Amino acid sequence: MAKNNSNDDLVVNIIKGIEDVKGADIDILDLREIDNTVCDYFIVCNGNSNTQVVAIANSIQKVVSKELKEKPWHVEGLENGEWVLMDFVNVVVHVFQTHIREYYNIESLWGDAKITSIESKY
Repeated sequence: MAKNNSNDDLVVNIIKGIEDVKGADIDILDLREIDNTVCDYFIVCNGNSNTQVVAIANSIQKVVSKELKEKPWHVEGLENGEWVLMDFVNVVVHVFQTHIREYYNIESLWGDAKITSIESKY
């Protein structure tokens, strides 16, 4: 049970980090019921520019580090700011520029996942 609680705390803090810098279109894909997945959750969101995408990733790291004393195991994509992947092992975050997200449409690859959309505050 502790694993799920820590995942829930991680998800909540990742969402907070995204919202703190006005990340948009936040979807949580619950992969726990799907066989052979690499993690429990994908969190997908987007920003309007490479600057905002990098700011979202930095905000997530800052909030998670402050609240949970955790760091991502691996981060890719900060150099160009089009698609940043943040691997927290059980939770993987994808921060896209809007047009890149539309192109790859990774939500469609996980059609069996339960998807929860977070209503934007902005």
